[in-house]
Parts: sequence; structure tokens; C-alpha cells
Amino acid sequence: MAFFKKYNGTTDVRLLRLERLIWILIYGGLLSAVLSGFARDAGAQGHVALLACGLFAVAAGVVLIVVRSRLREEKLPR
Repeated sequence: MAFFKKYNGTTDVRLLRLERLIWILIYGGLLSAVLSGFARDAGAQGHVALLACGLFAVAAGVVLIVVRSRLREEKLPR
């Protein structure tokens, strides 16, 4: 008996796209938030907007993780 449950992914294309979108939002948002710190140090304008957009993307990714956790392949409308 394995300690961790194996996850081989989904065969549903819509769920696969949702999972990819989740990680793009999270990693892209974190990258934007970090880059906004460097933009502030360089004196560039608009670093607050970059930070806000990055944090919004991370929050959207986290919300989509909750939505994805409630979806099952059998329950999806066709």
C-alpha cells in the first residue's frame, strides 16, 4: 500500500485545460509579484499595478483549485 495516492491525470480535455490554467495563473501571478518588487527598486512606474495583477492571478488560481476539487469526471455536463 502506497503512502501517497497516485494521480495519473484526467482523460477529460476540459478538466485538463482547467488544471493547466490553474498552474499558469499561480506561477504567472507569483512571477509578476516578484518582478514588481524589482520594478519598484528600479524606479519604474506601475509596479503597484503589476503587483495587484499578480496577486489577483494567484487568488484566481487558488479559487480554481477549490472549484476543480469539487469536479469529478462523471459529474460533468456534456
